[in-house]
Amino acid sequence: MTNQQPHSLNRREALRSAACGFGGLALAGLTSQASLAAGTHFAPKAKRVVMLFMHGGVSQMDSFDRKPILNREHGKPLPFELPGLIRPDRLGKVFGVKWKWTQHGECGQWVSELFPHTAKIIDKLCLIKSLHTEGEAHGQAVLRLHTGEAAFVRPSMGAWVSYGLGSGNDDLPAYVALDYPTMHGGVRLYGSSFLPAKHQAMPIKLARSANKLPEIQNLSSDLLSATRQREQVEAITGLSRLHATASGGDAQLEGVIESYELAYRMQSIAPEVLDLGRETQETLAMYGVDQEPTDVFARQCLLARRMAEAGVRFIQVATGYHWDHHGNIELNMPTSAAQTDKPVAALIEDLDRRGLLDDTLVVWAGEFGRTPVAQIDRGNPGRDHNPHGYTIWMAGGGVKPGYSHGATDDFGYLAVENKVHMHDLHATILHLLGLDHERLTYRYAGRDFRLTDVYGRVVDEVIA
Repeated sequence: MTNQQPHSLNRREALRSAACGFGGLALAGLTSQASLAAGTHFAPKAKRVVMLFMHGGVSQMDSFDRKPILNREHGKPLPFELPGLIRPDRLGKVFGVKWKWTQHGECGQWVSELFPHTAKIIDKLCLIKSLHTEGEAHGQAVLRLHTGEAAFVRPSMGAWVSYGLGSGNDDLPAYVALDYPTMHGGVRLYGSSFLPAKHQAMPIKLARSANKLPEIQNLSSDLLSATRQREQVEAITGLSRLHATASGGDAQLEGVIESYELAYRMQSIAPEVLDLGRETQETLAMYGVDQEPTDVFARQCLLARRMAEAGVRFIQVATGYHWDHHGNIELNMPTSAAQTDKPVAALIEDLDRRGLLDDTLVVWAGEFGRTPVAQIDRGNPGRDHNPHGYTIWMAGGGVKPGYSHGATDDFGYLAVENKVHMHDLHATILHLLGLDHERLTYRYAGRDFRLTDVYGRVVDEVIA
């Protein structure tokens, strides 16, 4: 996959022109339903990714990175400077943690009392406690998490995965984004940039829909019959192919053509995948559907599982923008945790009991962490942004279960042990999917681009 060039052949044309034909492809295991093998550089451990984005930035020292010194030193000056912060003037003294901590599972991982459901599945999780990135502002950090770059428009991580692997279901997109935010990057968080258009995520509205049901814009038409729609798609496709041939091939146009064809095919399968009513009452209750305060995020997580089960390659799920706890963290942190803890744990358990967790990589991450000192300009204190050392976790998909990697300093501010940069995280996610981040490239404007740019290393220590 090194130095891949934009191409003008679609899958059908490529298969027709291949000398081996379908027989040879079958021997290699390269059917449309197993297209993963066709794009990998080596044997993958994961077939798909579910990314759970905690929008706003979760405080690591209030969730999974226990720092007892914060309570012992509460109210005292921090004994070192806070490098790299834009507004150190609005920060005060060391700020203690309000919650009780308990060790859980065979791994003995410490978990805050705010995450009782996640605590029950802690032996399935692989924590990285030394992630660091650039960008103290949300816009920068959110874009780096999703695209690897903040200053320029670049393809999102899911678009790169779609480009490298394609979809696991010919009638569904390779990439979907559930209730993704319009702020801090907007469409760039799930866009394809200079990659062909078909690699952009299909956005689905759920939390903001009037009836709490998943919505895909223009999925069906009440004006045209299925036959008439097919004729319309074929007419548009025919004209587009004439234009592509006359222009000598255009990967972007080819992507648009395939998007039209996929949109037509989706009408038959998408309604079934989106129908949460097909789930049992036991499953709905496990996620927290129709319960408060979990209902909104429960529906998102449950739909993510249905998408993974149906063959979608990369699924992004975003919370509301409620983790940004600059002030009143004593009230707001428990509220945010309560909305998400049960649905997230249910997703892991549900994937596991259906035999999907082994080859589904779940990534739980915010754009950065928080400071060990109080922010003092917001009334009741909270914590400011901290991109220099924070915690995320992964589960399934070939990572070590019940494992903790890296560490921050005693106060939880700087990553100091086994540091993992955002580029390293991206390289590791691609590796688990069977993709070499240095070989997954796309030539644009005379240069080869990749998700990790010229950086990144695979964090072998977290791989099972």
